[in-house]
Amino acid sequence: MAVVPLTGVAMNLKEFGRITEGFGNTEKMPVLFLGHGSPMNAIEENEFVRGFRESVRTIPRPKAILCISAHWETKGTRVTAMPNPRTIHDFGGFPKALYEVNYPAPGSPELAEATKKIITKTEVILDDKWGLDHGAWSVIKHMYPDADIPVVQMSLDYQQTPAYHYELARELDRLRSKGILIIGSGNMVHNLRMVAWDKMNVDDYGYDWALEASDKMKQFIQNGNHTSLINYRSNGRPFELAVPTPEHYLPLLYTLALQRKDEKVSLFNDKAMAGSLTMTSVRIG
Repeated sequence: MAVVPLTGVAMNLKEFGRITEGFGNTEKMPVLFLGHGSPMNAIEENEFVRGFRESVRTIPRPKAILCISAHWETKGTRVTAMPNPRTIHDFGGFPKALYEVNYPAPGSPELAEATKKIITKTEVILDDKWGLDHGAWSVIKHMYPDADIPVVQMSLDYQQTPAYHYELARELDRLRSKGILIIGSGNMVHNLRMVAWDKMNVDDYGYDWALEASDKMKQFIQNGNHTSLINYRSNGRPFELAVPTPEHYLPLLYTLALQRKDEKVSLFNDKAMAGSLTMTSVRIG
């Protein structure tokens, strides 16, 4: 599936316009995929954190953020709709300082409702229990440290195919012209079972299969070859090892699905870690 113009998205424009009236109309916002890596990036100062910060220096201040995180998988599609989402510490075995981090960004029931209205592929459930998991707050806190921009999360339906997620994501396009920054947060290459823990501090270290998969992914991204990225399981053994489970990979498809024809794509934080992970991040627009 190559990059094609987004047209004919069925939606209730009147309802959508009413809900998003407070956002106003803006130039089309860029879209980001962030390789979030270890939760420790939330409290460390390193090149990846600097990359997260730098990524928003040339982006207009968002009215709100919609984040699709690898760490919220549900049956069906949900969006957080509470006014004050909690900070979720969804990990174990880390230093006390990481569990003490609180990112008190407000939510946006208006954006949640607008997201529900704009998606026609499935019935979106408004959720009042989740919050912000570390796939969202560990990166967004570096981009917007004042926690004064509303953040809404959208879940990944674990029952669905990559093609389904890509097609659903395309329906989010109209939010880009309402000042909404859409972020996918995961990792393109993510195989925790094969991490070389003794190489954690070795710069840009990847196994041969991880580097091969990463190089092919980046080539497909730069060439607008979304079909090969959607059908990643058909790309051989390196991809099988790079994406043993889909949850960290799918947020990339949410970002790429929103690419319009002739929109510029750039990569940053483009390094491997510990053999079987990559921090590669993508900006569109």
